[in-house]
Amino acid sequence: MSSDFQYEEEEFDSQINGGTLLRILKVVRPHWRWVAGFLACITFVSGSEAFFTYLGKRIIDDGIVPGNQTAVLQTLELYGAIAILFSLAVFSFIFLAGVLGQRVRYDLRRQVFDHLQTLSFSYFDKTPIGWIMSRVNSDTERMADLVTWGMLDVTWAIMNISTALVFMATINWQLAGLVLLMIPVLVRVAIYFKARILTEYREVRKTNSKITASYNETITGVRVVKALRREEANLREFDDLASHMYRKSFRAAWLSALFLPVVQIISAVAIGSILWYGGYQATLGGMTIGGIQAFIAYITFMMWPVQDLARVYADMQQAVASAERYFSLMDTQAELVDRPGAVEPGTLRGEIEFENVGFHYLPEKPVLKNFNLKVKPGETIALVGPTGGGKSTTVNLICRFYEPKSGVIRINGRDYTEYTLEGIHSRIGVVLQTPHLFSGTIRENLRYGRLDATDAEIEEAAKLAGAHEFILSLDHGYEEQVGEGGVLLSTGQKQLISLARAILAKPDIFIMDEATSSVDTLTEALIQRGMETLMRNSTSFIIAHRLSTIRSADRILVIENGGISEMGSHAELMRQRGHYYNLYTKQFRDELASHLDPFAHNVVVQPSNGATSTGEHPVSNEARVVAEPFA
Repeated sequence: MSSDFQYEEEEFDSQINGGTLLRILKVVRPHWRWVAGFLACITFVSGSEAFFTYLGKRIIDDGIVPGNQTAVLQTLELYGAIAILFSLAVFSFIFLAGVLGQRVRYDLRRQVFDHLQTLSFSYFDKTPIGWIMSRVNSDTERMADLVTWGMLDVTWAIMNISTALVFMATINWQLAGLVLLMIPVLVRVAIYFKARILTEYREVRKTNSKITASYNETITGVRVVKALRREEANLREFDDLASHMYRKSFRAAWLSALFLPVVQIISAVAIGSILWYGGYQATLGGMTIGGIQAFIAYITFMMWPVQDLARVYADMQQAVASAERYFSLMDTQAELVDRPGAVEPGTLRGEIEFENVGFHYLPEKPVLKNFNLKVKPGETIALVGPTGGGKSTTVNLICRFYEPKSGVIRINGRDYTEYTLEGIHSRIGVVLQTPHLFSGTIRENLRYGRLDATDAEIEEAAKLAGAHEFILSLDHGYEEQVGEGGVLLSTGQKQLISLARAILAKPDIFIMDEATSSVDTLTEALIQRGMETLMRNSTSFIIAHRLSTIRSADRILVIENGGISEMGSHAELMRQRGHYYNLYTKQFRDELASHLDPFAHNVVVQPSNGATSTGEHPVSNEARVVAEPFA
């Protein structure tokens, strides 16, 4: 299954938007000196190329034909002097264009990266990461190429054509007028072919993306393919895609092969006309041999700029489409921003209160409805309940990743929207079910939330989290590389580092979102000890997969249907024999069965969120509660 964004890369409007072009040009405004420099250099290069052809005419007419050796030498000296300047100008415009391109890329990527930091979580929930990365990488690359090499190519082509026509007019203006009539024909033909070829290759790239996706799905899902005997059906689908790609590639290749001969035929007609008319003028004394040769050279000279304009036009279409996508991202406004007059909270260690809070991601599907809760400073609150009941939404609202659609959340007795976002986020520590580590060393990841932390503080936090021993057992200790996303470490190791990172940040509010659901019982015990250390000085919220891990919570909330259906300590809820009791006893029975039956390696466990999962769950230290289920 593909997302709505999967093939958007290849879709763009064939019409160039002038407003978007102006916005692109504004990007280079801070670098106008570099732009002026390389445009001046390319103008000189274009003029020199046309002048070289004119010097060739002078060598023939003033030197070779009359046998004037002095005129030949003088012309060659002038040619050599201009050639030196020409080489310096070529070096300069390539250097200046390269530097300008890097500066523009830096500006574009810096701006979009800064803007992404301001966007709310809701934007990232709705927008695929691949789409965002394409804006940051490929679209900025196309825009930078347009304002450097694209601008350079356009200037070079226009100047080449213009200077060639000027020099031709000085030789014979009637013949120059004939050549001028040919240029619009060439440009129109070139643009037509380029547009058709571009359309076909766009289809080729889209189909190639589908083929790549098909390869990936078939290979990664090979067990399912073989189990369901899907080989023949998959092969038919692949054949359809491959055949479509072949047809489009064939047509693109045919158009590409036809393009140059058509241009050559038009050029041959023009050259033939010049030879006929120039020869006629030569017999009357109105045209020299060097002039005829120069005209033919200028026509050939103009063929490549005309073709280049067609190529740049096609590239411009893609660049403008990229710019529109880039600017659509830059124009996106954050849903959550600091209110006017927002203040620093100072601390978030006070009471937290939900008053008639309502929230939805989609208006027709409310998640929380008239949600009310008061949490005392330093209290530990556990959240359990079925999937979709509102557990994660509750902690996301506390973190102010989202804000209530109705009602109010107060911290320290004040509406928390009166505080700055940075002030709230910097005082909350979060440990997720799937912890994320950044490329670099363990020490760098631990220091991520507190750049001023000393090595001693880092090691102390790791000891409190139970991570110090395993870190020292690694080859490079705290300098061990974790790999992209922490791929070089196990899930449990990543959880311990994530917990140590939270301890080091010394948060006022601590949130643990099913952080022990994917680790073994030994690692879970280490994480729980680290949690106890962290929770001593924090108001804590825990979403738990294994209910045995939350028995010591001050209060346990059963959240379902957007509200709190049960609330109390573990013992109180067990005595009520309600939803929590059923969840807890069923999960305990499954763990006990797994422990007692050596062949029951895979049992179905009903986690606290109502979902089922398969895995080994050795009986916990809570086995004694089988005798005292209401303790």
